[in-house]
Amino acid sequence: MSDAAFLVRPQALLRLQSWLSPTFPNGAYSYSHGLEWAVEAGQVDSRGGLVDWLEADLCYGSGRNEAIFFGEAYRNALDHEQARLTQVAEVAAASRGTAEFALESAQQATACLSTLRKVWPDNLLDWLSDTLFGLQMPPAQAIVVGIRAAREGIPLSLALPTFLHGYVANLVNAGVRLIPLGQTDGQLAIAELEQAILLASGKACDATIDDLGSAAVMTDFASISHETQYTRLFRS
Repeated sequence: MSDAAFLVRPQALLRLQSWLSPTFPNGAYSYSHGLEWAVEAGQVDSRGGLVDWLEADLCYGSGRNEAIFFGEAYRNALDHEQARLTQVAEVAAASRGTAEFALESAQQATACLSTLRKVWPDNLLDWLSDTLFGLQMPPAQAIVVGIRAAREGIPLSLALPTFLHGYVANLVNAGVRLIPLGQTDGQLAIAELEQAILLASGKACDATIDDLGSAAVMTDFASISHETQYTRLFRS
């Protein structure tokens, strides 16, 4: 990580922590990203299994693509490339493999965008909201937070791994409740995923939407199967 990552303004760092905190009102706690079915089916039944599942998602699946969307949004916000931002936002909105993933993404991102505009106003987010409304497309959280992080001057080398850490931490919390695991095991899982987070972040920093793709087929299958799962705690 570049030393530039440590030049962030303290207030900007506090804001990033607020946006990615479990207390941020975007409803992330109610989604498991298919993990609930994976536990029910016996695909994930331990801390090690949870780490393997989430590492695959980070390196080859949804997490990888979200990191790419974040980086694209960040760079184009810095460069004031609104036409490119629109294109990336459209691709992000369309890049949901299942109905539950689409719901998960749209509801969290819509709540995130609304809260950011009320608490930390920014005219580029106002433009994004108006543009997507006109296109009748939902936002994607990676786009929203990527833009806002750029506007705060938070280095991408810090903002992106922090975003992915929040993504992973939410799913680890779901795993703690579902498997179940103790709180210490949850923290051990997050610690074991640090290198995967940094690896995914490093690769995504220079990636574009041309690099999008997924090989995490089981994650999509889990989401599809979750739609008809008889007993559910989570919405995805």
